[in-house]
This record gives sequence, structure tokens and C-alpha cells, in this order.
Amino acid sequence: MSLSISTSTQRFSVITTRPVLTIGLAIVFFWVFVALTIDIWSVYDPLKIVGRKLLEPSLQHWLGTDALGRDVLTRTLYGARYSIAISVVVVVCSVAIGSVLGAIAGFFGGWVDGLIMRLVDVTLAFPPVLLAMAVAASLGPGLQNAAIAVIAVWWPVYARLMRGQVLDVISRDHIEAARASGATSFRLLTKHILPLSWTPTIISATMDFGQVVLLAASLSFIGLGAQPPSPEWGAMISDGAAHFYSWWVAFGPGIAILSLGLGFNFIGDALRDILDPREH
Repeated sequence: MSLSISTSTQRFSVITTRPVLTIGLAIVFFWVFVALTIDIWSVYDPLKIVGRKLLEPSLQHWLGTDALGRDVLTRTLYGARYSIAISVVVVVCSVAIGSVLGAIAGFFGGWVDGLIMRLVDVTLAFPPVLLAMAVAASLGPGLQNAAIAVIAVWWPVYARLMRGQVLDVISRDHIEAARASGATSFRLLTKHILPLSWTPTIISATMDFGQVVLLAASLSFIGLGAQPPSPEWGAMISDGAAHFYSWWVAFGPGIAILSLGLGFNFIGDALRDILDPREH
């Protein structure tokens, strides 16, 4: 009992002494709060015209208006809903698919391992952006299809990572002892191997949130993701590119993508230090 309390106290101390983690959590919690509560306190409707088109930033419109006269700040804040939702769906689905297939490949080996890893190699042979573009283009434009496209690109990363962890853990003495005691393959995998294999996956998934937000925004930027008039960050930056000299149109969503990506990277970097036993 005292050992458990001591370990918990030590980890809490590590968390409180890492300002990078605090900053990352603050940024992410801010955007999550905005996404969940924006309907309650938003001054403007993100889809309605509220002034003349391409108005410069002012006290009334802090980030100006876009080419249709909609408030850019309002649309940027509403855009958090799309980006956070798609990043959560993509990362969760990619981790689930990749981890299951990677664990099966590493545990059973043989032709099962060869088949799964060849599929992973084929997928990773293509640049992620190009492959996501190809999948999204074949499915048609839309945020849901963009999420499917990104999942198709992202799951192999977790499959390879989990396979490597399983191969490392499966060779340890306690696994051989459990096998000798008559543990079934399912119990070996779920009770003895996977609990010791999750740490790198959790860290990688946390840091991948920002990359998924960027990739999803890239698909929307080229017209394969969210469609107008949705206030999605990539689509807003595309609109800003069409009105290059009205810099404020793309400034808001650009800063939003940057800040959310940094927030997740800060959290992932801190988690790596906290969860890595070599750091303690």
C-alpha cells in the first residue's frame, strides 16, 4: 500500500514539475472547452453574414470578416469541433486497428505475421499525404470520407509499433513461466503481454493528434475534406489563400492548428519522460 502511494506521489511530483505538460494540457483543454461550449457564449453565427466582406480586424470583429462577410474569429472557434472530432476518431480507430493487428502478428508469427506486415509495408511505401488524397478522392469529398482516408494511412504505424513491443515482451522469462503454467494464448496476450506493450503506443498516439489535425486540414484545403460552408480550419485557410492580401482570413485557423498541434506534442513529450522507467 505504501509503495503504491509512494509511486503515485512520485509521478504526481513529476507531472507538477514539468511546465511543458502544464502548457500542453492548458492548450488542449482550452480548445476542448471551446468546442463543447461555443454555442452558449458565441456572439455571432459562423454561417451568417455579419458585416461587409473582407473587413480588417477591429474591436467589433477581432479577426475581421471573410469573403462572404462572416466573422473569422467565430468560424475559427467553431472549427475546433471539426478538428478535434476527426482527430479523436482517427487516432482511436487507428490505434485499435493497428494495435490488434500488430499484436496478432507479433504473437503468432509465421504466415500471419508475414501477411500483416506485408500489408503494412505496402501502405507505408506511399507518402501519407498522397495516399490519403487518393483514398479521399476515391470515396468523394466530405469530412467522414476524409477521416476514413486518414485512418487508412495511420493504422500501419501502430501495427508496426505494437508488433515490435510484443516481440520484445514475449521473450521475457515471466511469459515463458505463464506459458508453462498452462495459460491460454488469449490470456497470455491480454493479461501478460499487452499491459506491458501499451506505453509507446499511448505516447505515439498523443503526439499524433496534432499530425492528424494537420493532415485532415490539408485534405480540406484541397477540397477533399469538409465542404463549404462548414467552418473547418483547412477549408478556411484555402479561402484565405484565395484572398492572399487579406491575411486575417487564414491567420485565425492557422494559429489554431499550430497551437493545437503544439499542445498535443507537449503532452506527448512529457508523457514519454514520465512513463519511461529510464527517466526515474
